[in-house]
Amino acid sequence: MESIPHSGVSAIGDAGLPSIAEKVRFLSAPGAYSHAPASVAVLETHMSYVFLAGDKVYKLKKPVRYPFLDFSTIDAREHNCREEVRLNRRLAADVYLGVAPLTCDRMRRMALSGDGAVVDWLVVMRRLPRDAMLDRLIAEERLSAAQIDMLCDTLAAFYRGVERSSISAEDYALRFFREQEKNRDVLTRRDFALDHGRTPVLLDLLDARLSASRSLLQERVFQGHVVDGHGDLRPEHICFRDPIAIFDCLEFNAELRQVDPFDELAYLGVECALLGANALGVELVGKVAQRLSCEPPRRLVSLYAAWRAVLRARQSVAHLLDDSPREPTKWEPLATHYLNVAQSALAADNRMGK
Repeated sequence: MESIPHSGVSAIGDAGLPSIAEKVRFLSAPGAYSHAPASVAVLETHMSYVFLAGDKVYKLKKPVRYPFLDFSTIDAREHNCREEVRLNRRLAADVYLGVAPLTCDRMRRMALSGDGAVVDWLVVMRRLPRDAMLDRLIAEERLSAAQIDMLCDTLAAFYRGVERSSISAEDYALRFFREQEKNRDVLTRRDFALDHGRTPVLLDLLDARLSASRSLLQERVFQGHVVDGHGDLRPEHICFRDPIAIFDCLEFNAELRQVDPFDELAYLGVECALLGANALGVELVGKVAQRLSCEPPRRLVSLYAAWRAVLRARQSVAHLLDDSPREPTKWEPLATHYLNVAQSALAADNRMGK
């Protein structure tokens, strides 16, 4: 049995097949790829290994099971790879090249798209220029007004044409309250180095804002504003090339992808604020709203921002629940930054009045 421990997570190997470590070792070598890259850089995320091989990128899913996803079998990983390609082609059509089988012959020699038995699947992507990503442009103060307009045009066209969600109004609203319960459970644990005087007060305020906004949340569904969106709209997932590419959507859980476009934009604004672009989120919301001829309630947008920031704070410290967390010194300071953003959003919400 493979073991990739995480609180509430199990990792399951496929009996008799190469281990995840063997697969990673093989895919880390330039000789694994027919286009013969000079070198291969390997990145590890919570759910995948990513291999930067010359002008292409290959993503291998970890054999993990979380409460919100199941990658524990080859079939499940193949399905997820195909869904990732299908969904991401909505906003990055020429970036997602397809899926490739990882095969293994009777001599236990692995190959990409070889003649042996299929032992795993990978997503194959075109490699994008790192210096054209939104997070890099913000950090280096290179983001132009024309690029902001290009992003707003792209997102507005996407939201206008994407499939409307079938989620019920009640389920949509309940999701915020369910996640908030998880936020409270994790963020109030005394073993995390957070401000335990401020955090419960902040959570109480967010609880009150959610309760007061329940009908507003439900109204977004009734009016047809909730869509099958991107689900993980962050600056590092936006590349300003021609055409603009917005990639790495949340493919593994359809429910979590049912979003109000202005929730996604508020989330993007939170991530931009963390990089120092405090006003960019407001600008994006305003310009996309103009393009969609749909002005969302201002208090709802600030609530979305606060809720997203608190959720990201929880997700940050949750890394420390791993038996062997990656970058352990990173997560508590990052969570504090997110809580600062949440506090600012709730203060703005409060200034708008009840």
